[in-house]
Amino acid sequence: MSHHHASSARETPVKPLRRDAQRNRDAIVAAARTAFCEQGLGASLEGIAREAGVAIGTLYRHFPTRLDLVETLCTAKYTELLATAEEAAAMDDAWEGFCRYLEKLCKLQACDRAFNDLVSARLPLHAAGRGMFERTKELCNQIMRNAQEQGVLRGDVTAQDIAFVIWSQAGIIQATHTIAPQAWRRHLHLMLDAFRTEGAHELPEPPLTSQQVDQTLITLECAKEDCREQS
Repeated sequence: MSHHHASSARETPVKPLRRDAQRNRDAIVAAARTAFCEQGLGASLEGIAREAGVAIGTLYRHFPTRLDLVETLCTAKYTELLATAEEAAAMDDAWEGFCRYLEKLCKLQACDRAFNDLVSARLPLHAAGRGMFERTKELCNQIMRNAQEQGVLRGDVTAQDIAFVIWSQAGIIQATHTIAPQAWRRHLHLMLDAFRTEGAHELPEPPLTSQQVDQTLITLECAKEDCREQS
């Protein structure tokens, strides 16, 4: 009895924001969603604050860093991708599962420039974001294993090869989004044909190592330095 009482006493309910503070936060999130979606991770925070009708100091009180704001917006996208990965990993037809996962990933890249920036370069993630990212990676590996065990995905494809899909799609989406916004789907399906076991030829180069992928992501991150908050 006393233990239950002590445990309840330690529970501190989350204090809700005042109505005006919640209204400001909602306005900032709405303005940021539009700005990041259209302009990518480098969208001006001052512009977002102005569009939301608040001072830049108010924005920073709610979101101390750019990353805090980015993760708030991208959590929904990662949740969506994670749900698709769970479904794809459980599908009886492993090739269909592999295709469904990559189609969803590329679609999320195509419809949101910030998400495209986020998945194609290495950015620090908070604990919640890291957990979702790691779980998605585990499921992607499972999806690939399922397809290789069924003999439909070529056996020499590694998880690091999926980075090629992300990086190439990032550039194609950026180049064609105002001219042919669905062009990424043609490129994806050309790559899917290349991943099939049937007709596979020996590849002239070994796959990238995990370390090489990390080094490449750092290079991409440095190229987008102006998209990151300095602090």
